[in-house]
Amino acid sequence: MRLIRSGFILALPLALAGTFFYCSQTEANAATPPAKKHVLVIGQTKGFEHDSVPDAMATIWKLGHDTGLWETYIRTDTELLTKGKVGPNGKNLNYFDALVFASTTGELDMSDQQKKDMMSFIHDDGKGFVGIHAALDTNYKWPEYGEMIGGWFDQHPWLTFNAPIINEQPDFPAVRHFPKEFTKRDEIYQPKAWSRDKVNVLLRLDERKLDYSNNPRIHRTDKDFAVAWSKMYGNGRVFYSTLGHTTESWDDPDIQKMYFEALKWVMHMTEGSTQSHPKTPPPDFGND
Repeated sequence: MRLIRSGFILALPLALAGTFFYCSQTEANAATPPAKKHVLVIGQTKGFEHDSVPDAMATIWKLGHDTGLWETYIRTDTELLTKGKVGPNGKNLNYFDALVFASTTGELDMSDQQKKDMMSFIHDDGKGFVGIHAALDTNYKWPEYGEMIGGWFDQHPWLTFNAPIINEQPDFPAVRHFPKEFTKRDEIYQPKAWSRDKVNVLLRLDERKLDYSNNPRIHRTDKDFAVAWSKMYGNGRVFYSTLGHTTESWDDPDIQKMYFEALKWVMHMTEGSTQSHPKTPPPDFGND
């Protein structure tokens, strides 16, 4: 499905009661709202199908629609992931400012040329990428994808639970609204082929409050379970968060704001660090 907003023209009479209206070019430019960005949301699933995919896609559309900051194209196929020609009135990657993978899973239907075009879109053109939850459970046979997003899914040790989360970067736009410590009911992924040295960890699980007993799904011996991060891929900005597994999470204003601010950031509308850093101490470190 593709969603397009129609434009409008505001016309003033040339004269009213013999009075002529004049507007300088400077005034006209000042009154012109900034051009809307264009966001492409992909929700193709070739593996596990999350019930929350429609909620995630609809939320991205609504955030752009209600704020007027971007127009959203929603697709459950990969046809537009190309810089080549697309069918009648089709838009290719050159049209978009950011790409969102909304809990995509498995090996997506993409040719080698499409893969090159998508990486060029981010790495060379400096366009944005936002990965939602199962975007990490995607394209295991495509090494560049794992490098771009930061890793791959490697189990969810605690399934859906009340996840204790630490905000490591409270000055970053996408997590600024979160307190230093908070809890969200969600499914937190454990990443593999992932290193803190290659990303800027924004949120992580509080390792002091996790149950490690009789859990064969736990593979990380460092007990470092990132919940959200930012990074660069060439010239492009990349944001990923494991939050958004449940349909209920998309009714949460905190989750909506996180992805709203993440999209603004990857499209260079705000600024925030991508510098990697060591694991931060828990907020009450030294007071236990």
